[in-house]
Amino acid sequence: MKHMQTTIASPISVSGRGLHTGQQVTVTFMPAPANFGICFQRIDLPGHPVVKASPHNVFDTSRGTSIRDGEAEVHTIEHLMAALSGLGVDNVLIKTIGPETPILDGSSRIYVEMFKEVGLKSLDEPKKVGVVKREATFSVPDKQIEITIRPFDRFKLTVNVDYGTKVLAEQQATLDRIENFVPDVYNCRTFVFLNELQYLIQNNLARGGDLDNAIVFVDKVPDSKVLNQLGDFFHKKDITVTPDHILNNTNLRHPNEPARHKLLDLIGDLYLLGVPLEAEVIASRPGHFANTTFARQMLDEGVIEIVSR
Repeated sequence: MKHMQTTIASPISVSGRGLHTGQQVTVTFMPAPANFGICFQRIDLPGHPVVKASPHNVFDTSRGTSIRDGEAEVHTIEHLMAALSGLGVDNVLIKTIGPETPILDGSSRIYVEMFKEVGLKSLDEPKKVGVVKREATFSVPDKQIEITIRPFDRFKLTVNVDYGTKVLAEQQATLDRIENFVPDVYNCRTFVFLNELQYLIQNNLARGGDLDNAIVFVDKVPDSKVLNQLGDFFHKKDITVTPDHILNNTNLRHPNEPARHKLLDLIGDLYLLGVPLEAEVIASRPGHFANTTFARQMLDEGVIEIVSR
């Protein structure tokens, strides 16, 4: 029996702050026809330009995955793309007011709940799948980054990370099949080390960041002055460091939530290929640059064949 392409059953919107711009943004998801793919439309710009979600449109991966076509840019799309991949949404038009998608709770959870609320609709065309024809590897040896993809009968991913710190060392996360995206991965939040957070704040980045949408790991406990400065920036009182070396804003949803979040990011970045994959992916220290560069190379080098199922 053939599997059919899907879209969302009806429009739905969400608003929130962009992680890095700090701007209030609204995103509206519209049903789309078969073979439309995933496209973003900047309805706040003249002519309402459209940017297709594609590895070839990625132009910045420094603080997330950002795509551009002409003058139209959309930033930090990876959590949204992961939600679409995890639920098997093939076609949707995403209308954005603002240059960045909202960070929400720092994971894919709210997007997933929205799509589940409106439901999915089957379309009249067979689903397209990316079949991996041969094993391929992308690596950056000096940074110990390596991503390998090989033929497999379903989409399976394993991520290994090692941050070389006492508070966050080696972790591994595996998703045996994409159908387990909920509940295994979808709610895993972005994370940052305190020294990185201080850098972002000092350089006027992470303006939409909040202690409710990120896990902050503390390698070296700061003095009260630093904690008070963080409290002022985030408009929070009584910021402390827990015995687990995490700011007291949150509890981990999984013991290996950071590795699972890296897995979530990888799923979102690989969905720029526009189709679900039949492949096993094993990634060590992945990040947005490696994920999206590898996706583009796989397309350019014919590693993936897109077929109807």
